[in-house]
Amino acid sequence: MKRHNFKKLQIWNDSMEIIDQTYLFTCTFPDFEKFGLRTQMNRCAVSIASNISEGSSKRTDTHFAKYLDNSLGSAFEWETQLIVAYRQNYISEEIFKKMEKDINTLQKKISKFIDSLDI
Repeated sequence: MKRHNFKKLQIWNDSMEIIDQTYLFTCTFPDFEKFGLRTQMNRCAVSIASNISEGSSKRTDTHFAKYLDNSLGSAFEWETQLIVAYRQNYISEEIFKKMEKDINTLQKKISKFIDSLDI
């Protein structure tokens, strides 16, 4: 297997955009969420990209797929946290809809990438 350059993977670049957007809107959360939902969402967003990059270092597509599965799990976890943030009125409907669309697109791209691997 040829190792993937994670920086050239569209799924990694898309996940970096999720991170940027997450940090932008979580800084507006109430102060009492500083060590709660704010931190959890930021860490979860970083986990999506981190698992893609870590997995790209593995010698086989089977091992890479495991990390991509973890990344996909983090993407679904992050979506749940997005829903919580919206239901608690921490973000506007406009931000919610945009980010929900972005995370759903990323989830589909990660799934298709996993399916494309030689496993």
